[in-house]
Amino acid sequence: MTSQPIPAHDAAGAQLHAASDSQRGRDKAKPRVLVTGAGGFVGRHLVPYLATQGYTVIAASRAASSFENPNIIAVPLPDLSHLFDWEPLLEQCDSVVHLAGIAHKYAGDDVYDRVNHRATSTLARAISRNGKKHLVFVSSIAAQSGSYADHELTENDFPTPNNAYGRSKFAAEQAIHAAGISFTILRPVVIYGEGEKGNFAVVHRLSRLPVPLPFGALSARRSVLSIQNFNSAVETALSNPRAREETFIVSDPTPVTVADLIARYRGSLGKSPWLLSVPESWIEAAMKAAGQGAIWERIGRPLVAPPTKLIAIGWEPSKF
Repeated sequence: MTSQPIPAHDAAGAQLHAASDSQRGRDKAKPRVLVTGAGGFVGRHLVPYLATQGYTVIAASRAASSFENPNIIAVPLPDLSHLFDWEPLLEQCDSVVHLAGIAHKYAGDDVYDRVNHRATSTLARAISRNGKKHLVFVSSIAAQSGSYADHELTENDFPTPNNAYGRSKFAAEQAIHAAGISFTILRPVVIYGEGEKGNFAVVHRLSRLPVPLPFGALSARRSVLSIQNFNSAVETALSNPRAREETFIVSDPTPVTVADLIARYRGSLGKSPWLLSVPESWIEAAMKAAGQGAIWERIGRPLVAPPTKLIAIGWEPSKF
């Protein structure tokens, strides 16, 4: 099957030009950043944050989004599984934060590759034809490692993604390098905050149950990332010249255990931790017997990925 590029001029271009013309006179000094995937969990936090930092944000999303801020322009984003023309969006911005992609869902390798890799490759090539624009690509720690690691990860480790999602993100990183553009690649660990998905959502849902939880003895440390620290890391990637042509792990400075997470979350609700110290081996055996071995790897095995390199260029994360 061959795909023809879908012109974005009709869907986003005309709307974007109209909004841009009305604002251009009053915000010439403000950097203009295109954020793809603006309607997702991360994008809904990042877009208003960047606006408060003085950026004019072009918030592109497949789902209709509205932001009550004059420095945010919401525009439609075509389906990334099909080819389309990035030019109308790129000609309106100075830099791009590419969040859009698929995660936290079952999909075949081909779907992950089309959406996370090939669409990013097309974007990078379009940027290479569109002047000096900086691309901040939000990759994932999954591009570097499986769900656990027996040592502290650094950006110098040889990437060993072990699933379709991680492989598609790493392939996208390679395509960006090959495009010859100005870029920063961020590899965030699991992100938590209002509207979170994935493992954090499960842990917090369990923590709200009015019962004791059997995870008090879990000792594996895991790196996690608050949405606030993620936002500030993106702003560092946009504004700090030392971030150019570099790849960074992004995480909160202090790793935590699952027991820490539950105790902290229950504490925020005014409740006691109420944790039982059931032996780890019992929990592992029970989860594997229930066919949940993959989840065990994410809660019972370590994955420590410190943000040492990003802090070294001046990033100042909050401590949670």
